Amino acid sequence: MTRLHELFDEQGQSPWLDNLQRSYLVDGTLARKVAEGVRGVTSNPTIFAKAINGSSDYDEQIAEAIKRVSVEDAYWEAVIQDIQGACDALMELYQSSGHEDGYVSIEVAPSLARDSEGTTTAAASLWERVARPNVMVKIPGTAEGLPAIRLSIAAGINVNVTLIFSLDRYAKVIEAYQAGIADLLAGGGDPSDIHSVASFFVSRVDTEVDRRLDAIGTPEALAARGHAAVDQAKLAFALARAQFAGAAWEASAKAGAHAQRPLWASTSTKNDAYPELLYVDSLIGPGTVNTLPDATIDAFLDHGTVARTIDSDMDAVAKRWDTLGALGVDVESVSERLEEEGVASFAKSFDELIQALEDKANKLS
Repeated sequence: MTRLHELFDEQGQSPWLDNLQRSYLVDGTLARKVAEGVRGVTSNPTIFAKAINGSSDYDEQIAEAIKRVSVEDAYWEAVIQDIQGACDALMELYQSSGHEDGYVSIEVAPSLARDSEGTTTAAASLWERVARPNVMVKIPGTAEGLPAIRLSIAAGINVNVTLIFSLDRYAKVIEAYQAGIADLLAGGGDPSDIHSVASFFVSRVDTEVDRRLDAIGTPEALAARGHAAVDQAKLAFALARAQFAGAAWEASAKAGAHAQRPLWASTSTKNDAYPELLYVDSLIGPGTVNTLPDATIDAFLDHGTVARTIDSDMDAVAKRWDTLGALGVDVESVSERLEEEGVASFAKSFDELIQALEDKANKLS
């Protein structure tokens, strides 16, 4: 029994691994992490860029693929093979958990973040190509992503909504999910096997808010640093609890629908002055997911604290959050900046990877 097992058994939070690479499937690393208590896997374009560029594990497959398809198609073949392998490795957990966990996430191309129709089409394609019941397709929680979320849920696709940075957008993500469930039910569909998470990015909020508080520079502003990310996530948990209640949702739940779980993403600390487990120990609670990089998992296994914290000190949380505006921090502007940076970062990783593969293809030709 590890701390990760206790996290789920005692507190109802599912720890997922925020990493995937071919070697994890070949050498048993993923299987060992599942044995330690990992209950799911997330991936993104940056993770796959590091995996493919940082090893020779994919060279043979990609060299063969580019003889028949484009470089970008060769990339997707390699990624889908990894996702399928991870889904298979987690299938037993998926079954034994009653389909609550055991999911592996794959993200649509970053270039589609502002394209509703393209995202909807890509999500359906990835769902069909991976062809595993425990895959989740990651759709950005941008304004343009909201219609794709609704349509994908209505089509029976498991969705991981990514790149959420604000409470206002999170509320709209929940609405899109609930509308998708309602659409599915209206069409005579069964929602009982559809699962979704909403990935609320955490550490980047502190990075940006702290930067602005430093620029303001008053004693009050400097004292407010290091709280915004955890406070907003706690408020997001409260929002989810409120939104997945009431008559309308209860009707869907009685028909078999599952509440969309909040997922804490970007949980490694970016500021060395903060505890390395700040975004783990502070956000533990039932019906949530925390997706953790390898180093953060190792740290939590070694010295994490298993205790419910997600709804502690909520009066202080609300007060600090409201005070940010009075101090001169525009939280709406913060979320807009972080969304733009998040979309751009994943697009950059994807473009650089495709260019690297193009270069390899040219050398082989």
